[in-house]
Order: sequence, then C-alpha cells, then structure tokens
Amino acid sequence: MVDWLTMTIQMVSLGVAVWCLISFFRDRPMLVPHLIGMGVLWLLVLGQVGATIAAMVGGERPDDFPMFVSYLATIALLPPACAVWGFMERSKWGPAVISFACFVLPVLLVRIEQLWSPVV
Repeated sequence: MVDWLTMTIQMVSLGVAVWCLISFFRDRPMLVPHLIGMGVLWLLVLGQVGATIAAMVGGERPDDFPMFVSYLATIALLPPACAVWGFMERSKWGPAVISFACFVLPVLLVRIEQLWSPVV
C-alpha cells in the first residue's frame, strides 16, 4: 500500500462527496463534471490497486488474504458502479448515490490499511 496515495484518495473522495452532497441539496442532477471527478478518483484508486498487487506479487501479503482481496475488489469496483448508477438516476438522487459511495471509500481504505499492516 502506498500511504501518500491512500491519503490522496481519501481527500479527493471526501471532496467529491461534499461536492455531490451540495448538488443534492440544491436539487441538481448529476452532470458531466461529476463524472470527471469520479473518473479522477477511479484512476487514483486503480493506481493504488495496481501498486498493492505489485507488492503482493513481490512477496508481501496480509494475514487475512481473502478478506483483503475482497476489500481491494470492492474499492476498485465502487467508483465506476456508483458513477453509472448516479448518472442513470436523472434526479437529485444521482449525486446522493455518488456522495454515499465517496463517503464509504475512505472507510474501506482504512480497513484495507488495517489488514495490510496490523498493529502487533
């Protein structure tokens, strides 16, 4: 796991979440700039997933490997799935879906970090 990339993902994710929450409260649908924000977030997540897979190929592995892989797959699939869902929902609830996903992503990253380097 790349620590600075994890922190960057968390900050960008929270920023997009607040941005979409503002759109929700202003009763606006999800627009192309929201998709661009989710795309940037997804690229950062894919970079973290790629770096983590490279470290695992290099020999580093967490103790609870199956759980770790499931969390890794979830963070890789969450941004595009919610972006599509949010874009298909043409009401104010589209940005709410994105906001929810962006609030969940930092929590998943904290859990992945706990699995990757447990405190002994």
